Amino acid sequence: MTVEELIAMLEMQEEILQFNHFTNEDAWELGNIMVAEARRRKMPVVISIRLNNGYTVFQYAGDGTNLHNENWLRRKFNTVKTLEKSSLYTYMLLRKNEETMENLFLDEKEYACCGGGFPVRVEEVGVIGAILVSGLDHVSDHDFIVKCVSRYLHIDEVPRIRGDILS
Repeated sequence: MTVEELIAMLEMQEEILQFNHFTNEDAWELGNIMVAEARRRKMPVVISIRLNNGYTVFQYAGDGTNLHNENWLRRKFNTVKTLEKSSLYTYMLLRKNEETMENLFLDEKEYACCGGGFPVRVEEVGVIGAILVSGLDHVSDHDFIVKCVSRYLHIDEVPRIRGDILS
């Protein structure tokens, strides 16, 4: 798959996986779906759902995770909040344009351009927050979010990027 095809797929995911509303209760329900899936698959992940004002409305830290994972979440959140795109989309766009985070005026200590941050986009409102995962390889972090949000929204036909496709 080419970089352009991957970018188109990521754009499609974000277009399809929009919410018609998003409350703290929605964050709780989505978060619990994600935790159940992580436990079922014995995935050592940290899951967080944060609003753009920085308020964390859901967080879970599985066994085997630590402060390093929390630091990744913070950086992925900053990327999604600032650019209003998934952090994997930003990674792919930089790769396509042969640019670095510096080209976007992003400090690598504060931003992460890798998979694991996905925008909470409410239809006719815009991006209000981010869904974040850390603990797997960055493509799997992204795919885990897509899989769980698809399940929560009851949408079966979402294209997915899996495994080491970016290697």
